[in-house]
Amino acid sequence: MTARPANAHQARLLRLLRDGGPNSRAQLGDQVELSRSKLAVEVDRLLETGLAVADGLAASRGGRRSHNIRLAPHLRFLGATSVDVAVTNAELEVLGHLNHPMDVREGPVAVFEQVLSMAAKLRDSGLAEGFDGAGIGVPGPVRFPEGVPVAPPIMPGWDGFPVREALSQELGCPVTVDNDANLMAMGEQHAGVARSVGGFLCVKIGTGIGCGIVVGGTVHRGATGSAGDIGHIQVEPAGRLCACGNRGCLEAHFSGAALARDAETAARAGQSAELAARLAAAGRLTAADVAAVAAMGDATSLGLIREGGNRVGQVIAGLVSFFNPALVVIGGGVTGLGHTLLAGVRAQVYRRSLPLATGNLPIVLGELGPAAGVTGAARLISDHLFSPV
Repeated sequence: MTARPANAHQARLLRLLRDGGPNSRAQLGDQVELSRSKLAVEVDRLLETGLAVADGLAASRGGRRSHNIRLAPHLRFLGATSVDVAVTNAELEVLGHLNHPMDVREGPVAVFEQVLSMAAKLRDSGLAEGFDGAGIGVPGPVRFPEGVPVAPPIMPGWDGFPVREALSQELGCPVTVDNDANLMAMGEQHAGVARSVGGFLCVKIGTGIGCGIVVGGTVHRGATGSAGDIGHIQVEPAGRLCACGNRGCLEAHFSGAALARDAETAARAGQSAELAARLAAAGRLTAADVAAVAAMGDATSLGLIREGGNRVGQVIAGLVSFFNPALVVIGGGVTGLGHTLLAGVRAQVYRRSLPLATGNLPIVLGELGPAAGVTGAARLISDHLFSPV
């Protein structure tokens, strides 16, 4: 990245071109409060920096036709989370996407070696000569200004690790870091089910459970970056011991890891022949195994999913009554549990929350799947780079 916008007007124009694609000068003028002459000056400066380029003739609006303006086609952003790694163009279209399942508890060095290896594969495939910026998501609280995880319960060895600094040195470009649930919310807002929604909750259920909170179109991170850490809200007094040290947390009773553990217990107790067969074959079960067996009609698996949905719904009901969102999105690695999970969540929210808050409240699965996080990560770094220096 050789240039940054010089002022707020140029930043606004870059973001319009990112979110709306190529536009004529006249169409851009309809969306910004600038005189025609000032608009021309700012667009010409963006063309001079190479951040934007002319892109064919625009449709006629009477008089001489002008050129469309678009973001420079050579710009490339890297997005990485959980461990999905993708490269996008400046308009956040995913050009290439790799996935490599990995346990974040292996530590930051092992995880980032894998991320860098996947980034190199994408670059070597011809999709990018280099990266102009990278957005990184981690499944725990992040002190956002510094890009540093802070006491993440399910991430031993990550507390205080300089993620932004380390990856910026390795990749040779600016890096931004955020909680992965926030990035999932940004991805769904940019290109998924939450397009044009100003205030919503995006609940990510994977190894842990987090919630991206969008207020007025912007992610709310809280005073110290820990907003949305709903996995550690208590759902069962004196319940199971959680990784955070407390008892009865939502995450301890229902997450990808908790579901797999409960399924193994049920399999060993002879409650499901199909789960037992999978456990015997692989030596362990995953949330994906539970989803697959549930799809075959296994009553035990369906019951585990339904119970988990009820627990998640219990927490979301409180959030809905407090926040009054326009939409609730459910995403993450357990979305393969599908509508059985969703039914449990909806039943609890619609029963427990006030009718005024739920009367017109959609509760839906995310549209983008694994692409939500990497799209949000690319959106995050582009927000940074498309801001005035």
